[in-house]
Amino acid sequence: MSGATIPSSSRAWLNAIALLIASFVGVAALSLQVRPGREIVAVAFPPWWSAQQTMLATASADAALVRTTSLSSLLVVRPGDHDGLARLREAGAWLIIDPQAVSACLTK
Repeated sequence: MSGATIPSSSRAWLNAIALLIASFVGVAALSLQVRPGREIVAVAFPPWWSAQQTMLATASADAALVRTTSLSSLLVVRPGDHDGLARLREAGAWLIIDPQAVSACLTK
């Protein structure tokens, strides 16, 4: 039996879908970036962490809690003055993003 081939019309659709996904990810990444000089940021920790773990990680990074969201792994914080973002990453933060980007959807 020979290997199955994908018809050219299906390949065109797959390419279009791949391009759509790539452009969505690119636009999302650019719009969620923390702008320079921001004093308050949204921080995403691993989703399996409890609220207590995220609070402890925030405290260990010397960041002040501003507000919580409907997701326990996503907090809005004020990082410390010196290397605050780096300390948040060391404490386990996966993403540090602009808080305005998530505030409309995830405010508790």
